[in-house]
This record gives sequence, structure tokens and C-alpha cells, in this order.
Amino acid sequence: MVISNQEISVHIKDLTKKFGDFTAVNKISLDVKKGEIFGFLGANGAGKTTAMRMLCGLSYCTSGEGTVAGFDINTQQEEIKRNIGYMSQKFSLYEDLTVFENIRFYASVYGLSSEKIKERGDMLLKRLGMSEHKNTFVKSLPLGWKQKLAFSIAVVHNPKIVFLDEPTGGVDPVTRRSFWNLIYEAAENGTTVFVTTHYMDEAEYCDRISLMVNGRIMALGAPDDLKKEFNVENMNGLFYLLARDTSTL
Repeated sequence: MVISNQEISVHIKDLTKKFGDFTAVNKISLDVKKGEIFGFLGANGAGKTTAMRMLCGLSYCTSGEGTVAGFDINTQQEEIKRNIGYMSQKFSLYEDLTVFENIRFYASVYGLSSEKIKERGDMLLKRLGMSEHKNTFVKSLPLGWKQKLAFSIAVVHNPKIVFLDEPTGGVDPVTRRSFWNLIYEAAENGTTVFVTTHYMDEAEYCDRISLMVNGRIMALGAPDDLKKEFNVENMNGLFYLLARDTSTL
């Protein structure tokens, strides 16, 4: 898939990360376009989170190059951080702060003014149906509510890209599907969504996916195209096909 430079949100070429003799990410290359929902799939330990940390400006690569929102991953980490949203698998919420205190804290970190914080905070609470719980401590919220709140906070500053690292871990399938409605909404508003997951069924919700095995990208494309290319019925079938013999990877 050829994408023009003006449409690219994430570009990486031969991105590599080593820890001593261990290669966690091994010369991966891909382009992600603006407004795309891109799934970064693989089993636990495949190298997904390590790669994402480099893209978010949280870790330096050993070799390779890349840009995120037009900024160089090797030299412009701070610019990258100001133009992205990030949600970790632990949701990054402060349990002993209230719902609105969490919103206010992160929105201020992202550089929003007090006026914008109130405006977007009220909008966020209304959209989530949590207006009556703005003063509730986060530790008292159900897991699904925490998940949706964490995502909404990650995009409260209207970032160009939002990175989601295993955002649906530990929640039930119904809640996971509901969470994806928020992802669709963000993408429709022009935000690129880069999501890591080891749930292969979630690949079906993405515009395109890559599948990592032992630090390498072994498949890249739209889910339906990959199923046809590898002659499998679903993403689980693709994963088992590519990961069943990793001794030579």
C-alpha cells in the first residue's frame, strides 16, 4: 500500500531495539495513514509494547528511523509527546483522585487552558454518561468505566494520533466491543488510532493490521486481504499459521 507523505501519521523503516544480545524489535517497517485504525497485533512478548514506546518518544531505538505526526523519533521526542495521546493497559488513572480531578490533571499536562479543561471535561462526562459521577473516586468505578474514561482522557486534547497499549485487557467481550465504538468515533474525527492487542478477534475492527512474531512483522494489510492471502478463516488462524514454528525467526 503506497501512501503519500501528506497522509502519513506514522512512518518507520528498519526500526530495531536490542537489549544486550536480545533483539526485541527486529527491523520493522510500516506506514500508517491519518485517520486510520491500525492494529499492532501479536502474542505477549512479541515486541509490540517495546515498539510502541519508541514511537511515543519514551525509548530510543538501537537503529532505524521513523516519524510520528511528522516528528523524528530519534531527535524530537518532546514534540511527539505533545502531539499524541497515550493509554496504557493499566489505564494510567489516579485511583485516589476523582473522575474530574483526573480529567483536569491530564488536560493540564497536555497544555489545555482552565477554560478548555472545563469545556471539554463537561463534554467528555456528558458523552460517557458520567456527569453525576464527576466527584466519584476512580477506585470506586467499574472496570469498564475506568477503561472508557482513560481513553477519553487520552484524546481530550484532540491529538493527531492516539496510542493504545493493550487497552481491552481484562474486560469482558461486551465491554470490549463498546470500547471500540469510542475508537471509531475518534477515527471519524480524524485521529489516527494505533492499537496493540493480543486479542486476534479485535483485528477485524481495524482498517489494517500488522502481526508481530518474535520481534518481526510477519503479515501486514487489511484483515480480509490477509485472510485471503494466507487462506485462513480468521485472525486466530493467521496467528497460529505464522507463530506455530518460530524456531527460525
